Amino acid sequence: MQVVLTEPIEPGGMAVLRAAGLDIVEGPGGEQSPEQLRTLCRDAHAVIVRQKLPDDLASACPKLLIAARHGVGVDLIPVENCTANGVLVTNVPGANADAVAEFVIAQMLAAARRVETMSRVHLEEGWKPGRAIAGSATELRGRTLGIVGIGAIGSRLAEIAHHGFRMQVLGFQRRREALPPFVEYADLPALFASSDYIALACPLTPETRGLASAALIRSMKPSAWLLNVSRGAVVEEDALVAALREGAIGGAALDVYAVQPLGAQHPLRKCPNAILSPHVAGLSRESAAKMSQVAAEEVVRVLRGERPRNLVNPEAWDGRRRP
Repeated sequence: MQVVLTEPIEPGGMAVLRAAGLDIVEGPGGEQSPEQLRTLCRDAHAVIVRQKLPDDLASACPKLLIAARHGVGVDLIPVENCTANGVLVTNVPGANADAVAEFVIAQMLAAARRVETMSRVHLEEGWKPGRAIAGSATELRGRTLGIVGIGAIGSRLAEIAHHGFRMQVLGFQRRREALPPFVEYADLPALFASSDYIALACPLTPETRGLASAALIRSMKPSAWLLNVSRGAVVEEDALVAALREGAIGGAALDVYAVQPLGAQHPLRKCPNAILSPHVAGLSRESAAKMSQVAAEEVVRVLRGERPRNLVNPEAWDGRRRP
């Protein structure tokens, strides 16, 4: 049986697939077009997903039994099309929670201590000008962190911020009773208006699309930073660009964008106080190894006729395609 990798996975995951005797087909590398992905997956029984799949993939690939996400968010997979065609969808919940939470902490520290600016000024202008930047640096202790989405990532981030840096942590999510005891619930207007750092760690859904609206961005403190490690579409990007250009907020640290990769002429590239990374918050040696292995194990289970452990669309189980 054939399994397609849209991008390479770690050796541990490859070992799981090889031990099962599967025919492994790797994508050519780089971003692929919908037509290229349809062709790549045409004879596949399984696909391990690290790129956006075409909306009609399950319809176009009649042998496909499972689309296994190499990660947490399943917006790269056409879940409705898969469900309608009996294709199971899985993910790896919590696998990169530590990696993403630590990345957000790194973003906050870089912003607070002005690490990137200090490095640039030191190298371009000299020792004394570089040291002068430290005069505007701040500490995290005593600051307020607002987290939108207190799942595995948000909870871990809250834990580090509260216990490690003694920050006040505000949280917004639908199930407020599930918040950790050291996180204070705040609705979105209060969270945006009160926080020194706002971390977006929610999934992309119809309800969260555009959640960080122009109005909420304008309600932020002039010194506050917006940190996005969820999905680009959660933020009204044009409104954020305008706020950064005008100095209406302290800055933004973004790992995801409305359109990826970030275009060479995108206005965010020229915004002051913007820290831009290429969608890497969840990637570390440890998280990549775990995501690869668990995604591969889910593929093997399904191809053996077993129910996967992290089934995103359980309604597809009874009508699933059979090996």
